[in-house]
Amino acid sequence: MFGCLVAGRLVQTAAQQVAEDKFVFDLPDYESINHVVVFMLGTIPFPEGMGGSVYFSYPDSNGMPVWQLLGFVTNGKPSAIFKISGLKSEGSQHPFGAMNIVRTPSVAQIGISVELLDSMAQQTPVGNAAVSSVDSFTQAQMTPSPSEMFIPANVVLKWYENFQRRLAQNPLFWKT
Repeated sequence: MFGCLVAGRLVQTAAQQVAEDKFVFDLPDYESINHVVVFMLGTIPFPEGMGGSVYFSYPDSNGMPVWQLLGFVTNGKPSAIFKISGLKSEGSQHPFGAMNIVRTPSVAQIGISVELLDSMAQQTPVGNAAVSSVDSFTQAQMTPSPSEMFIPANVVLKWYENFQRRLAQNPLFWKT
């Protein structure tokens, strides 16, 4: 249902389900992570009126988990980028409460709690999580400036097919 991505690491798509409506991803060596991307896989949408609150947890000096709300993912906004570097303040109220989730000292976690959209709208993410949003581009937004030229993908594909055909006929054609 969810995926988690950290730059330079493999994509995680096997969240550990710790309750009927709660999922976690482990983030080993979290001290070196600046941003994390949380996304829906597109295989199972949220039920109508539901979404996912995204939390970050790291161990405090006593090894106890500190949970902070980063933001949300929904069917209408199926992915988000969160800045997690520098999130080392007091935790807040969270739905992972007294859950006994096994963890090691240098492992942080991303938690996703499936909740009602109405209750999610009343929550405030931690301010310095700096949620980044990347909007997708539409054709109307790709207005070329006079110094730029856009080439349709089918033109590039046709050139590549011709190149492959000529290469198959004469492997040294490009030298002439």
